[in-house]
Amino acid sequence: MRACAVRGSFFASLGLSACSSVQSALAPEGDTARAILQLFWFFTAVCAAVWLIVMVLMVVAVARRRVAVPDPVLEPDPVQERRIGWIIGGGIAATIAIFVVFTIASFLTNKSFAEPRPHGLIVKVTGHQWWWQVDYEAHEPDQTFQTANEIHIPVGQPVKLDFESPDVIHSFWVPNLAGKQDLIPGRYTSLTIEADKPGIYRGQCAEYCGIQHAHMAMYVVAQTASDFSQWRAQQLKPAQAPNNAELRHGQQVFQSGACAMCHTITGTNAGGQVGPDLTHFGSRMTIAAGTARNSLGNLSGWIADPQRMKPYTRMPPVALTGPDLLAVSHYLESLK
Repeated sequence: MRACAVRGSFFASLGLSACSSVQSALAPEGDTARAILQLFWFFTAVCAAVWLIVMVLMVVAVARRRVAVPDPVLEPDPVQERRIGWIIGGGIAATIAIFVVFTIASFLTNKSFAEPRPHGLIVKVTGHQWWWQVDYEAHEPDQTFQTANEIHIPVGQPVKLDFESPDVIHSFWVPNLAGKQDLIPGRYTSLTIEADKPGIYRGQCAEYCGIQHAHMAMYVVAQTASDFSQWRAQQLKPAQAPNNAELRHGQQVFQSGACAMCHTITGTNAGGQVGPDLTHFGSRMTIAAGTARNSLGNLSGWIADPQRMKPYTRMPPVALTGPDLLAVSHYLESLK
C-alpha cells in the first residue's frame, strides 16, 4: 500500500512537471544543492553587471561618436588618449579580478563538498549500460540487499554514495540534492547527499555513455526515519511467495526460462547477476531505468520485446506464449 501511494504521488507530480521542481537545480532540497545554487546566482549577478556596464559604455560611445570631434589620427588629443588607456586598462584589470574571484568562489564551494561529513548510511551505486545497480552495504551480511534505479534515503541524514562503473564513464546527477559525480572505470568515487524533506527527486546520467544514455534515469526517494526503516526491513525479506495458481505458474515460467539466468529473486533458485535484482520489483516506480511506468502493460511489453521500448538494451526478447507472458508479468508485479 505504501509503495502504491509513493508511485501514485510520483506520477501525479510528473503531470505537473511544467510548474514543479522535478530535476531542477533551481529548487535545492539539500545543503550541497543550495551551495551550488548560491554559486550559480553569484556568477549570474556578476556576469549580468558586467554585461550592463558594457552595454552602457557602448551606448555612450555611440552617442559621443555623433558629436564632431577632432580626428585622432590628424589631431591627437593627449587627454582623450589617456582616458582611453585608463578605460582599457581598467577593463583588463576588472576581467582578471573577476576571473580570480570566480576561481576562488568555485574552489571554496567544491572544497566544502570534499570535507568529511558524518554519515550512518553507505550506498554503493554501480553504473551499467544503461541502468543503476544500488547496493545497501552493512557490516552484517544479512543486512545487505540490492535494488535498482531507486535510492531510498532517510530525511535529514547525510548518505554517502560510493560509485564505480564496469563499462564506460557515467555521471550521477540528482540536481535537487547535489552536483554531478563521474563514475570512471577502474576508479572509485564518492558523493554525500542529504535531503531536507520527504520527496521523490529525479536524477539522470549526465555523461554520454552510449545510445540509450537519455534513458538512464534514477530516483532518490527521501523518507522519514520511520518510513525508511520500514522500507529497509521489507527489502531485507525474501521475495513474497506466490499465493494463487497464476502467480505460481508465473514463478515457474520465470525460474525455468532465460529470466533466471540474468536476474536474482531472493528466496528462489533465480540467481543471475547480469541484470537487476528483482526481489522486490513490484514496489519500484519505473522499469528500464525510468523509461516507462511500472505497470502490467508496460512490463509485458518490456519482457516480450525490450528492444522496441529501449533499443540496444542488453536485455534480449523473451519468447513466451500469451498466457505465460501474462502469468510472469503478474508474478513480477506481485513482488512488493
